Amino acid sequence: MDARLDLFTSPTAGKVLKYLMSAGKVIKESPLPAATQELVALRVSQINGCAACIDMHTKEAGAAGESPVRLNLVAAWREATVFTEAERAALELAEEGTRIADAAGGVGDEVWARAARHYDDEQLTSLAILVSFMNMANRVNVVTRQPAGDYEPGQFH
Repeated sequence: MDARLDLFTSPTAGKVLKYLMSAGKVIKESPLPAATQELVALRVSQINGCAACIDMHTKEAGAAGESPVRLNLVAAWREATVFTEAERAALELAEEGTRIADAAGGVGDEVWARAARHYDDEQLTSLAILVSFMNMANRVNVVTRQPAGDYEPGQFH
């Protein structure tokens, strides 16, 4: 599959990507656990069908030591026993935050409360921003049909 646009040669995309990479770095450096960040990024990307981001976050998580079993079970996290309660709460919030159109009420109070039992306000802020950030990145990649498979861990750092 060929990309519809080469986002890396576009002057407009280059200017925007500079700020997005900067924002992504702030999220990465936030107090939200790194493993949780990668699991959430992967799950949001799976829901949105963003192959480029699935490729990136699977490889980044693996390079950071995440187990293949956990990565393979992210799509079925509800039935999997390999995730902590905190990770499960983050994945649930990520799903509801991604499927806003499917759940007219957005993220429900019970889902938020479950996440708040495991994460402080700064971590919840990071989680909410990460879910929003990933949805935006997924949409750009899906609209422009960015291909997957060639990503190398650390490529954008």
